[in-house]
Amino acid sequence: MKQGVRGFAALAALLLAAPAPAQDDGGFGRGRPGDFDFYVLALSWSPTYCGGAGASRDERQCMPGRGLGFVVHGLWPQYTRGYPTNCSAFERAPTRQAMEIAGEVFPSEGLARYEWRKHGTCSGLDPASYFRAAREARAAVTIPDALKAAGGDQRLAPIEIARQFVLANKGLRPDMMAVACARGRLQEVRLCFTKDLRGFTSCPEVARQNCRAPEIAVEAAR
Repeated sequence: MKQGVRGFAALAALLLAAPAPAQDDGGFGRGRPGDFDFYVLALSWSPTYCGGAGASRDERQCMPGRGLGFVVHGLWPQYTRGYPTNCSAFERAPTRQAMEIAGEVFPSEGLARYEWRKHGTCSGLDPASYFRAAREARAAVTIPDALKAAGGDQRLAPIEIARQFVLANKGLRPDMMAVACARGRLQEVRLCFTKDLRGFTSCPEVARQNCRAPEIAVEAAR
């Protein structure tokens, strides 16, 4: 119990720290494929996306009645400080077989192709293997029962969302993740994995991106 209290005290301190740059807003330029330190699995809260820009951008993900909660936004190779993007000028286009694998993980084909170009090319993997890695990372995360799709609109403290994820996932600590928000609403949860995807890993720069709002809206899936 004391360890848990210390962990969340540390998270509270991180919430007050200066935020690091957002993780999918352009990156820090090209890198060498396969040259990175760890992965970030970004799980987007679909109701927030579909309640904004996604309503017109992504008919498939935001179709009424799909009832999506957390969906895979991306699997991002990451440096201890910063991250690579668009690592190959001669990227291999995903085959139909690769896109079938992507379809098991990503909510839309357009997002999967975008994530491959921007982040997958930095993984050192071919498209099919990258999408399998995203599938493996997603399968390793247990979504807390209260957040699987949210039966009704809620308002929660970001630290409470983090606490629920920590309790639901063995080996996960507050310094291994971040809860991101946008305009007072839950945007996504980012979880850090070792490069071999065998477990979670500490990622101080990512953890500093925690939402600093005292409370945010978690809208129910539609």
